[in-house]
Amino acid sequence: MLTTLAVANYRSLHDLVVPLSSLNLVTGGNGSGKSNLYRALRLLAETAQGGVVAALAREGGLASSLWAGPENLGPGMLRGDVPIQGGPRKQSVSLKLGFAGDDFGYTIDFGLPTPSNSAFSRDPEIKCESIWAGPFLRAANELVSRHGPLARIREGREWRVAAEHLSSFESVFTQIADAERAPEVLTLRETIRSWRFYDHFRIDALSPLRQPQLGTRTPVLGNDGSDLAAAWQTIREIGDANALDASVDDAFPGASVDIAIADGRFSIEFTQPGLLRPMAAAELSDGTLRYLLWIAALHTPRPPPLMVLNEPETSLHPDLLPALARLIRRAARHGQIWVVSHAPRLIAAIEEDAACQSIVLEKQTSQTRIVGQGALDAPAWHWPKR
Repeated sequence: MLTTLAVANYRSLHDLVVPLSSLNLVTGGNGSGKSNLYRALRLLAETAQGGVVAALAREGGLASSLWAGPENLGPGMLRGDVPIQGGPRKQSVSLKLGFAGDDFGYTIDFGLPTPSNSAFSRDPEIKCESIWAGPFLRAANELVSRHGPLARIREGREWRVAAEHLSSFESVFTQIADAERAPEVLTLRETIRSWRFYDHFRIDALSPLRQPQLGTRTPVLGNDGSDLAAAWQTIREIGDANALDASVDDAFPGASVDIAIADGRFSIEFTQPGLLRPMAAAELSDGTLRYLLWIAALHTPRPPPLMVLNEPETSLHPDLLPALARLIRRAARHGQIWVVSHAPRLIAAIEEDAACQSIVLEKQTSQTRIVGQGALDAPAWHWPKR
């Protein structure tokens, strides 16, 4: 489980250290930085997939993703007594992301590229990375240290050089992960790769999930939800079928879901009281179909270490939100859940759980802050030096 998320100089997240629990709820007004915090977590996930520099490029590159305010915000600027103004830069350009967990912690630091004649000279470079054991980085608990092209791994009291010519656009996860020579890197890479993000279910009239689809065993619902029928049947066969049915009845009293199979193609059949025939996925409303997707995602027979739900209330009727909250709270007993929402009814229902870590964001001088978090309230955190 992640215990801390830290971000520095990414969009409105100038310097943010976030405490995490098993169930995390991120809220705040429009423009407070919820999406930026979510995107920072997505970027961290990309480090293990080999696409973090490309993901930054899709956001407009390092120049577009960097904090646009002054290098340092003094007390006078924060109070409004002094105009916001910059000055000569004293530190290197740096965009930093990191987290700490029950087992390992990790940070990555992006900077400006070294001048060259390459056609890709605008790509940001990975300046340093670190993996450690414990709640925050210290010299004594660092296990893997990468500076530029050089990566070292701790062996007892000594350091061993793992690589001397690392690519500047790929993390250690894609270059030195090895079960024998770098087991910590491999273990953490596979953990991050198993994180799941759900932020865009396709439910339009031409969506594949509204038509019968070839089905295979699907313990993990796809990000777009197109394999809903196969995922539903997989839960019935190897997951908690009773809990699955109970979640349908909780949201739609008296209703049931069955899977029709013809020539290897799977399709949803939704039965409601008072109807003489079941309804196919093509006939269901956007809200009903989206809720069935959430049921399948949150009842996965293979719970991930982290599941992130971005605005799950989209297209749902307000009356469904208490049932969705119960679904989310149940899933948090089997894995860490992160929810980004601005629906008051869903927020209130999730916060009824004693395990809920409520993270309310606000903007202060264009900088995202956590409401109520003072200078001494943030978790302990140290960034590695370049």
